[in-house]
Amino acid sequence: MRLLLNSISVFLLSVFISHNIFAQQVYNLDLQSSIDLAKEKSKTMLMLQQSLKKASFDLKAATSSFKTHVTMDMILPQYTETISQFVDTAGVTYYPIRQNTMNGYLTISQPLPTDGSLYIRSGAQSFVDYYAKDRSAQISSSIGFQQPIAAFFGYNQLRLGFKQAKLAYDLSLKQLKRAELDLIYQVSQSFFTLLSFHERLNIARISLGNQQEAYDIAQSKYKAGLIREVDALQMEVDLSEAINNYDIAGVDYDAQSSQFKEDLGINLRDSVIIKSDLGYNQVDVDVEKAVALALENRLELKENEIQIELSQMEIKRRKANGRISGNILLNYNFIGVDQSKLPIPIETSFSNTWQNLNNRRGSFGVGLTLSIPIIDWGENRAKVHSAQSTLEVNKIQQDYEKIDIERDIRTTVNRLQSSLRRLQFLEKNVVVAEKSFDISRKRYANGDIESQAMALERDRLNNAYLSRLESYINYKLLLSDVMRKTFFDFEKNVSMTDESK
Repeated sequence: MRLLLNSISVFLLSVFISHNIFAQQVYNLDLQSSIDLAKEKSKTMLMLQQSLKKASFDLKAATSSFKTHVTMDMILPQYTETISQFVDTAGVTYYPIRQNTMNGYLTISQPLPTDGSLYIRSGAQSFVDYYAKDRSAQISSSIGFQQPIAAFFGYNQLRLGFKQAKLAYDLSLKQLKRAELDLIYQVSQSFFTLLSFHERLNIARISLGNQQEAYDIAQSKYKAGLIREVDALQMEVDLSEAINNYDIAGVDYDAQSSQFKEDLGINLRDSVIIKSDLGYNQVDVDVEKAVALALENRLELKENEIQIELSQMEIKRRKANGRISGNILLNYNFIGVDQSKLPIPIETSFSNTWQNLNNRRGSFGVGLTLSIPIIDWGENRAKVHSAQSTLEVNKIQQDYEKIDIERDIRTTVNRLQSSLRRLQFLEKNVVVAEKSFDISRKRYANGDIESQAMALERDRLNNAYLSRLESYINYKLLLSDVMRKTFFDFEKNVSMTDESK
């Protein structure tokens, strides 16, 4: 008895010292709070959140490219001094250059869905040549239109940029959600592993209590001469073994607790108290719904879909490179100019320019530029075939991924259902084992059975506890595994793809 008390006291003292005296902070954690804490401290999640922000800004930029843009270009001023030369039949003449330029232009541009644009540009310019003593000024306004021909039968660069930004954002969102679900699964594994060691410690404590009671009964019987000395000694050996098992369970729990802290990213000197009642809900997972959700949400398929779309865009781009390309240009201009000798004031020069603008008719411009490929020795056709082969590879890979995902989901759901049935069976087995042990304990106290039979019943009860514990943890982990593979929480019946989650 003294051996038991000393061992337990030493163990409890070591646990108290390691977990409390030097603890900087005490965490009372259930599974959800453990997941929330891990999310806060996970560097992977932080990096993916930044990647999602980047993709969001890129998408906003691509969306803004469809809107009206206003820019102001100005030179205020630009003064130049240098030496230039003039060559004629008389020889080479050098003369100095002293010039000053000021201008400002306002441009309003509206991109078109056809990849072209409409623009209005207005501004004024002043130029002074101090050597020639000339001042010139210009005021102009123009409205124009430009349209790439390739956008009608090739690819639209504006829409292509928007689509690529949208695909990148969707992919980043999927990556973040997948990383979150993977983190949930990893934390669940770590949490339930620690819970397993905690429950094993409790089972070892219960077993030690039962063995202590059996040992006390054996000692009483031995002193009364009801059992042999060897039976009493065997009970003492069994008690020592139970004490040793309890000590080992405590050391294992302490080691796993440190691993759990490391997984959550908290200080190893902090103390962790986990909370779980080993309760569970019976979750019936529709395998067809699980397969459909996985095929809709899995990151692997989304990546392949994006690659397929990009390959299709690349085919269009390469086909367009082998066809006629060019631009349609239209513009209408109003221009007023003035050229006078210094020292005419700048305001007088611009007044003359405005009068000239009013007296001058507008000017019209139209243009069509073309680039026609004639001979490229099959270069572009080969590039198109190469892009088409890449597209076929992506499609084949997509088909294989779908088959592999469907097989994996069906297997996981079947394992989940089997695990649930086993857990329900083992819970009944625990009840039977507890009743059987109580009966055996009374029979041993009455002298109806020997110590060996009592030991067998104790081992049977311990095995029932452990089997039920392993089955419970396996069931909970399979639920988490189904959630991360389908992006759907069947236990709460909610989608994990919602941005609010």
